[in-house]
Amino acid sequence: MMGRSLYLKIISAVVVFGSWEIGGRSGVSFAFPPFSESMVAFWVLVADGTMFKAYAETLKPLVVGIIISGILGIILGIWIGLSEKFDWLISPIFIVMQSAPLAALIPLLIMAYGIGLTSKVFVVCIMAMPVIVLNTSAAVKNTPTNIKEMAKAYQAKYSDIIIKVILPASSPIIFAGLRLGVSAGFIGAILSELKITPTGVGDIISFSRSIADYPSMYAAIFSIILLAVLFLNILERTEKILFKGSNQGYVSD
Repeated sequence: MMGRSLYLKIISAVVVFGSWEIGGRSGVSFAFPPFSESMVAFWVLVADGTMFKAYAETLKPLVVGIIISGILGIILGIWIGLSEKFDWLISPIFIVMQSAPLAALIPLLIMAYGIGLTSKVFVVCIMAMPVIVLNTSAAVKNTPTNIKEMAKAYQAKYSDIIIKVILPASSPIIFAGLRLGVSAGFIGAILSELKITPTGVGDIISFSRSIADYPSMYAAIFSIILLAVLFLNILERTEKILFKGSNQGYVSD
């Protein structure tokens, strides 16, 4: 099964990048270079250290935002799942955050927190936290009633039911929500660099576009996709190891 999955991923990559190469060489647009030219630019950016310096900046708001979103999001999600009143009070906020156009909120963040790291962390949190909170709350709410009733029948305390029954039963979906939140956080980190201040990988994209160096621009975009795929695959592998044998699906599917 593992070999088949890898085989399909390789085929998918060949189809996507092959189409990119063909599209770039067909002359669709001068702003759409072939995949091979973008890869040459990618290795140039890696070799001269530009890419590493860029990600040193990009990862700051991403890591801080993901840590805040993960810890606070899981705590709030559990609380929402356990309390109907808290659910009624808080859930609409995260539903609105998930559906609201983020680009329209960025000017408000700049006015409130400036153009530094704080605003960028907020953008990452706005993207990542609703996914984590809503998946966590749904996982807690959907804990099978029969195992909770069984725990009550054995006179388990409410705290024991939460720690020993609800959390273990809902943890696979909570982890899946965390993985989806990380994916959304990547989008938020790059968007903040493009909309707030051009730093990190966002700076490479903006500067390359301004001087019509499109291979470098697409190389930076490719690096974002590559890093996100690698990071999410690590989380997926960790999830399979931790919750081996679990057949629960994702709430967001």
